[in-house]
Amino acid sequence: MAPKPSAGTVHKLPADLSKALTLTPSVLALWEDITPLARNEWICWVISGKKAETRSIRIKKAISKLKGGMRRPCCWAGCGHRGKD
Repeated sequence: MAPKPSAGTVHKLPADLSKALTLTPSVLALWEDITPLARNEWICWVISGKKAETRSIRIKKAISKLKGGMRRPCCWAGCGHRGKD
């Protein structure tokens, strides 16, 4: 099952992150519960990596952190699109 769209403006969910989210029901449930801003921050954090290897690592970390209940990426400057949505 693919993640449900939210009520707010959310960046386009990349296919690789979407696939990773759907592999663990508890992670998908948390994803569907977090705010559009939180989703944007996770998406931006994942896609802001310049190399494919970095992106892959960030997806794995995001899934792990979401699995642990973290609702936003930690220790990151935030989505550069904030306020532009």
